Amino acid sequence: MNKALWSLVSFALFAAGCGSPEQGTTEQASTSPLAASGSTASFTPEEVGEYLVTVGGCHDCHTPGFLEVGWEVPESQYFTGGDFGWTGPWGTTYAPNLRLSVRNLTEDAWVEMLRTRNTLPPMPWMNVNRMHEDDMRAIYRYLVSLGPAGDPAPAALQPGQEPSTPYVVLAPPQGLPE
Repeated sequence: MNKALWSLVSFALFAAGCGSPEQGTTEQASTSPLAASGSTASFTPEEVGEYLVTVGGCHDCHTPGFLEVGWEVPESQYFTGGDFGWTGPWGTTYAPNLRLSVRNLTEDAWVEMLRTRNTLPPMPWMNVNRMHEDDMRAIYRYLVSLGPAGDPAPAALQPGQEPSTPYVVLAPPQGLPE
């Protein structure tokens, strides 16, 4: 299975089985200004970025503990990455600390990275690459507004290397037609 398809399948299977503790409730999130207005015109780029990372599920991997306790995670820990690994045929990857990542990039460099990057799963780069440039810029501005915090995530491990951190195994699907 090619890398892009494997990445999509891995992430879709993971996302289908995971969610915040509020999964299944009909209560609307308090951070959905765009849904209420249908327009971004009356919101700052930072507010639009916050909304996009919320509905995009970015917290699930990039905010430590979010999968376990959802919105109980303090904002001071949002997007600080972590040492929780995602292991598969590609090796083990870790969600980077986005609050530190944006410090090393200009806004234009961030947009270029999101538009062109195609690295290891489970990050769904094929979807991120298709985001509108205004959305990419809004996310950058939101992340910058949070300020630096936390430590860099561990480096990715090659296939066959055993992680010393907690991790999930994402195995390739079995029994698929060729």
